Amino acid sequence: MHNWQNNDWQNERGMNMNIGFIGAGMIGEALIRGVLAANLTRSDRIFASDVDSKHLQMLHSELGINVSVDNIDTVDNVDAIILAVKPRIISKVLQSINKKITGEHLVISVAAGTPIKTIEENLPDGTHLARVMPNIACTVRQAISAICAGGNATESDIETTRTIFGSVGRVVTVPESMMDAVTGLSGSGPAFVFQIIEALSDGGVHEGLPRDVATTLAAQTVLGAAAMVLETGEHPGALKDMVTSPAGTTIQGLRALEEQGVRAGMMSAVIAATRRSRELG
Repeated sequence: MHNWQNNDWQNERGMNMNIGFIGAGMIGEALIRGVLAANLTRSDRIFASDVDSKHLQMLHSELGINVSVDNIDTVDNVDAIILAVKPRIISKVLQSINKKITGEHLVISVAAGTPIKTIEENLPDGTHLARVMPNIACTVRQAISAICAGGNATESDIETTRTIFGSVGRVVTVPESMMDAVTGLSGSGPAFVFQIIEALSDGGVHEGLPRDVATTLAAQTVLGAAAMVLETGEHPGALKDMVTSPAGTTIQGLRALEEQGVRAGMMSAVIAATRRSRELG
């Protein structure tokens, strides 16, 4: 077993810790790659455990991280533990490691819809805990992740969590009461946007564009519009008006969207996804 403690080493971001991942699937792997790409820690300071030994071996061979099929190995060797497992098994996972969790650990859960109370009930009293809702765009380091703090989490714990998840995109901090709305908007939202991109591409194909060209145009248009909202800080309505000339092409398209109820449909999608998140929680 590796002993990673090396207190004389500290990188430029100020993180001097060993990071563990219980669950190395899509989200877990994306976070591992993001942390390494951002130079937040060295590969020999990362430990990952999962039931998929072949996937673990691939990560070890490619990234040089430590791997094990035993979650206890991860807990024993790290300071921060990221629970990147499915909600249906998180209680079982927590019960298997709770005797090894100490007040020195920071536990971070990304299990969708699993409230802090449920996690705390399966861990020792006083455990430092944060809950995070990232989205699938963490796989391309363009995620938006929402963080909420457990009762024992310190400012330092939340800053550590922000730094880790900042390696795969942007981060916001919210009270837990807002996490279902976060799930409905940014958690489910990529699927809604994929459908919009597909529809824009279909429109281009209808008007004679090759499919690959239409899809590239649609995707980059969405990416560019999103970047303008984030980087300018302008209200989306104000940016819309910048593109909308009197009696021009854009206002004709906007009228068609209003006639088809696209705005109401998108709002309804977020509301429906939020309600389902509450039900699952």
